[in-house]
Amino acid sequence: MVPPFPLPSPMRRALDLAIAAERAGEVPIGAVVTRDGQIIGEGENRNRRDNDPTAHAEIVALRAAAAQIGDFRLTGCDLWVTLEPCPMCAGAISHARIARLYYGASDPKGGAIEQGPRLFTQPQCLHRPEVYGGLGEAEASALLRDFFAVRR
Repeated sequence: MVPPFPLPSPMRRALDLAIAAERAGEVPIGAVVTRDGQIIGEGENRNRRDNDPTAHAEIVALRAAAAQIGDFRLTGCDLWVTLEPCPMCAGAISHARIARLYYGASDPKGGAIEQGPRLFTQPQCLHRPEVYGGLGEAEASALLRDFFAVRR
């Protein structure tokens, strides 16, 4: 099925990173940080390769972007990720002051944006990005479904 419109290039790149993660034996999730339309950080899941429970695609991308601009506050930046962020990543997104979050597939088991704790709606959340879900959802969902089908 052809999507009704082409995916924005940052989401296409995030999906490509998810595919690279899968090829490396990781859960296929990719993320990209943009500023003024330019990619300034990217990441893919690296938990197994780095033996790091925090090496989610979003965290890897946020770290790369912060290093690139020399500031942990990513004000004015957007994050593009293939799966709804978990609570850890949602907290990092808030602390980094990401302006807009775009994600592909919803995550009923581990998501924290529209599922579970809905972190950005909590009064303790000090920064709430604009959130847009469903971009590249079919492809992101298929990557995850196929990855876990092989392992079950």
